[in-house]
Amino acid sequence: MSQLRGDYKSVWNSLSGSKQDAYLVVSGYTDEDKFHADAEDTMDVLRETVGIRPDDTFLEIGCGVGRVGRVLSPFIREWVGCDVSANMLRLAGRRLLGLTNTRLQEISGYDLRPIPDASIDVVYTTVVFMHLEEWDRYNYVLEAKRVLKPGGRFYCDNVDLASPAGWAVFEESRLRFKPSERPSQISKCSTQPEIETFLKRAGFADVQVAGRLDFWVYGWGRKPAA
Repeated sequence: MSQLRGDYKSVWNSLSGSKQDAYLVVSGYTDEDKFHADAEDTMDVLRETVGIRPDDTFLEIGCGVGRVGRVLSPFIREWVGCDVSANMLRLAGRRLLGLTNTRLQEISGYDLRPIPDASIDVVYTTVVFMHLEEWDRYNYVLEAKRVLKPGGRFYCDNVDLASPAGWAVFEESRLRFKPSERPSQISKCSTQPEIETFLKRAGFADVQVAGRLDFWVYGWGRKPAA
């Protein structure tokens, strides 16, 4: 391994040196129509879980090239895209050209500084937990609660280890790479009990966890009122 998995800034900057590289590492493809369709699928999931309201300020942890922000921002007051990679944010800025209610923030990879306390209505992170160590996943859950307004909503997801398709992802990675050759960004799965535990331990209320498409585990909850 040339890089440590937990050195997120170095890892993700090195993986996103060009537009094509960034698109491929984010999604596995470069087709713009598919990018848009997948973002609309994410919108559907957000509507079903935390809801999307015109007066909401949304914050995305790990926004990448702005795939979701481009589609979501017209439906809300403001969209804030946070990412550890300056290269990703540069590409996201191009994607978001012309949208006046979006802003981008580079973060450390472990927290949401400098986002102020109690300033956001919805925090979400999608297709990101798979690239994080478990401790760092939980730290982002805690940080989400910090930046949310009382009553604010949080959503996260990951590949579900307990599903047949999730187990196939786990086994493919186990068998494909020797321990010393595992890529720094290799996907790691979650389970429904893990996601539920993180949200409840962080102090979220009305916590719900569900599986979808025999592959994903979704978790969402609400920051209690003051």
